[in-house]
Amino acid sequence: MAQATLLRIHPDNPQGKGIAQAVDILKKGGLVIYPTDTIYGLGCDLHNARAVERLCQIRGLNPAKAHLSFICHDLTHISDYAKISTQTYKVMKKALPGPFTFVLEASSKVPKIGGKRKETVGIRIPDNNIPLAIVRELGNPIVSTSIHDEDEVVEYTTDPELIYEKYRNLVDLVIDGGYGNNVASTVVNCENDAFEVFRQGAGIIEDYL
Repeated sequence: MAQATLLRIHPDNPQGKGIAQAVDILKKGGLVIYPTDTIYGLGCDLHNARAVERLCQIRGLNPAKAHLSFICHDLTHISDYAKISTQTYKVMKKALPGPFTFVLEASSKVPKIGGKRKETVGIRIPDNNIPLAIVRELGNPIVSTSIHDEDEVVEYTTDPELIYEKYRNLVDLVIDGGYGNNVASTVVNCENDAFEVFRQGAGIIEDYL
């Protein structure tokens, strides 16, 4: 496999050429590392089973058991992939784009991952123009997982050049959108409108309830 490309994209105004390059790689089954409003993420096209398996392999995850997020560009397509109540929709509309992953009951349209149909799905709409532009151009969500660091103190790598050094032989593209944060998204379970925090991260869900 050829080494990944390190591509600088301005986060405030992502240029069309760079976004088109990322989308082209995703459509061909490639893996892309990109910035979010929290930590850097590793993503691939939701509808490419082989790419999803490769993503899980890199992160040491079992595809059938892995808790993967879907990056969406707005709320309009969420009902395609998840069952959502009116109350949950209202909360998500206030909180997104933002540093949250909302866990919802998966719809039948979610493709099987690792040969298994997912019961729940994590929905993410990060407040960062780069992934939003990529997903909008791609036309469907990307499956995503966090970029972890082996250093237990650091936990998440924030420097895109260091991320590139580590992953350049494993992925197809690393987008440099500036330094990332080292606090992950807040994971909120919305099944039965519970709004139970599975993992406290950058977002405060109580501000939106």
